Amino acid sequence: MGGPFEPHPPRRRGRLSHPTKRAVLVGKGDVIGYEGEWRTVKAASTAQGPMGGLAIVVTWEEGGTTRFPAGDELLIRQSEPPTTDAI
Repeated sequence: MGGPFEPHPPRRRGRLSHPTKRAVLVGKGDVIGYEGEWRTVKAASTAQGPMGGLAIVVTWEEGGTTRFPAGDELLIRQSEPPTTDAI
């Protein structure tokens, strides 16, 4: 797939099945489609990219971190509402 700062394939034509959000706007609790699975954002912070641009560092609830250029569009899914068991 290549690194986040390598050239990206052309933008997709047509509508996506999920909304998108710019990486710079991602926050705790967002659920993002990444590497073929849905992951939950534990924390997001800013950093400097390799060419001096703004990058967003995302820490996942599932473990690990990923860096995105601030302007990247990410697939977002509504987080699952917490379940409450009735007694």
